[in-house]
Amino acid sequence: MSTLIRFGIYLFLAVCFIVLCIILGEYGPWYLVWLLGTVMMVLIAAASGALLDTQEEAEQSAQETAAR
Repeated sequence: MSTLIRFGIYLFLAVCFIVLCIILGEYGPWYLVWLLGTVMMVLIAAASGALLDTQEEAEQSAQETAAR
């Protein structure tokens, strides 16, 4: 059920952004791309950090196992 609620929230946000683009007129698409690009950069950076932590933990556990 929470997935459905999240989907609804994201759909609502997308509609709000589209309406905002229509209101802003010519500059609307630029602001939308800027906002989405910034969000994507933050999400990719967070995912990269999580992946790095996972790789470091796997490496440490492999070293501990080899040392035994």
